[in-house]
Amino acid sequence: MKKYLYTFLLTLVATFSFSQVVINELDSDTPGIDDKEFVELKSTTPFFSLDGYVLVFFNGNPTASNANRSYLTINLSGLVTDANGLVVIGSALVAPVPQRIIADNLIQNGEDAVAIYLGTPDDFPDFTLATTTNLIDVLIYDTSDPQAIGLMDLFNVFVQTNENQFGQAANHSIQRKNDGTYEVKIPTPGANNDGSGIQFNGITITVDTSHKNEGDSFDITFTTQNPTLSDLNFSFLLNNGGFNAADFSGNLNVFIPQGGTTFTSTIQIIDDELDEGDEEMRIRFGVIPDGYVRMNDNIYIRVIDNDFSVSPWGTPLNPTYGVVTSTAPAGYYDSLNGKAGAVLTQALQDIIANPNVVRAHNYGDITDILKLADQNPANNNQVWLMYVEQPRAKLDFQTTGSSTGKWNREHIYPQSRGGFSNGTSDTADGIDIWLPTDANDILAGHADAHHIRAEDGPENSSRNNRDYGLNDYNGPTGNLGSWKGDVARAVFYMAVRYNVLNVVNGNPPDNTLYELGDLATLLTWNQTDPSDDFEMNRNNYIYTWQYNRNPFIDLPQLADYIWGANAGQVWQGNLSVENPTYLDFNLYPNPSSGTMTLAGVEGSYTYEVITIDGQRVAAATANGVTTLTLDVASGMYFIKVTSNDKTSSKKIIIK
Repeated sequence: MKKYLYTFLLTLVATFSFSQVVINELDSDTPGIDDKEFVELKSTTPFFSLDGYVLVFFNGNPTASNANRSYLTINLSGLVTDANGLVVIGSALVAPVPQRIIADNLIQNGEDAVAIYLGTPDDFPDFTLATTTNLIDVLIYDTSDPQAIGLMDLFNVFVQTNENQFGQAANHSIQRKNDGTYEVKIPTPGANNDGSGIQFNGITITVDTSHKNEGDSFDITFTTQNPTLSDLNFSFLLNNGGFNAADFSGNLNVFIPQGGTTFTSTIQIIDDELDEGDEEMRIRFGVIPDGYVRMNDNIYIRVIDNDFSVSPWGTPLNPTYGVVTSTAPAGYYDSLNGKAGAVLTQALQDIIANPNVVRAHNYGDITDILKLADQNPANNNQVWLMYVEQPRAKLDFQTTGSSTGKWNREHIYPQSRGGFSNGTSDTADGIDIWLPTDANDILAGHADAHHIRAEDGPENSSRNNRDYGLNDYNGPTGNLGSWKGDVARAVFYMAVRYNVLNVVNGNPPDNTLYELGDLATLLTWNQTDPSDDFEMNRNNYIYTWQYNRNPFIDLPQLADYIWGANAGQVWQGNLSVENPTYLDFNLYPNPSSGTMTLAGVEGSYTYEVITIDGQRVAAATANGVTTLTLDVASGMYFIKVTSNDKTSSKKIIIK
């Protein structure tokens, strides 16, 4: 009898312990990009450990592939509720700062649910069906959406709260009342919903977050919401990765006397002579005393390194030619000689898709590859963004939901059109880890660096999966077309490297699989925007990873022998890398106001000046050194010079 009573008491205590934490507040839909989302939990007693609990989010949309199943699980172990029994899990911009930070725009809007369970993340992998097993508490909610009937049935809960019942612009959250029901009102993260309990004194960091140069100094101010009741002492940190104590000087100890509210420290950035690359300092609190909370934290400031290096070749907007030479091994293209038509194409594929040689890497590796392959020749701390024709700091790679001001990875042959959207891991594993590949390995196209470029995030989204050409994607407004030949040669490479991919005339629908256009436009771009040193350097670097090259950078004329005016003709050995048919000529000054000197061609030759749209605006025959006077609008043009069956083109800029 005593044994049964003892077991009953243990069960009662366990049930009471596991049920004393509830979902106290939810804000799933915040203004802008949902960067202030949070969930607040509340325990019956303060300082309650959440070890052994998980927070699970479920999608209630009945038409979704994961309807009534989990899409996110957060481990609560290690968290302890505060003196009011509260703990907040949310985005970094929530104030006060959450005890556990999650990414922006992670919590779904819509007819969904969030639940507390006893368990571990392993118990709730993505697509776990909603269940009441080990359920502690659940909130079913929406943002002016239909009822989540499926979730209601599975949870046996038939109340759903609309966070946006007063309109999305009202910026409200769902808050639990003392009777266990919910209401919608202005968010109160980190505070009791009814205004009761301990009122913490918030501390805010104020600093100018604009980019700083080595040698600059700036102030960091700490301000309390209310005057301090006693002397306040704590420290803060600036270290972040390579940015450390050797990079700055200043006082990192904060002292606000009793009755005060502010403290300011001046930080001096040290101007060294080391090329460390641009870095980011991270201003963050050390341990703060009881009774205080952080209103913000983890503030990043870019420190621009003035010791960057410059490459001897130009950017795509100010190109050079012949400075960078191909690193293709001797005889790399010899097997093409004497072949024509489909036999020539197959011989080319046999080189660039050779399963005994070529290496496939993953999508995570691409980020590291682009930081060197697409490095800005004018500043090694930046990458060159192809479509928008401008540099951006390597540090500004997109890692959150917002792409504004960031760069990311642009697939020239779109993922959805190529059929390789989910081909490889996003976790980099380095140059020495790779997989064999062949022409049928379409998933390798997901991380084939020969057709992936660093690009401005919003412009990448604007291009989406469209074809190229005047009738479809032609770049952002005002672009000078310095990327067009690069794009053409990347598409040609993909169409040969992978068996299922094609480049076609016209503009097939954007959802067409394995086809991309417009072939005629791309052939023109291949001629009017010739391969330059930037592109050759890129080809050489990617070769060190993938053990294959883009042959249309080494031998641009190949495109015409496969798809263009020379299609069906025999490829001759004298068109190899070792003996190019391109002319080598000089044109200066470039950029210019319209008057330029053309030199370096022996004997008689012709030249044409062509717009980026392929329109000829000037043409003449000349002999020896010639002065060109171009009466054209400012912008980018191409000059094509032909002599003795040899042709070469270069970009020119008219100011």
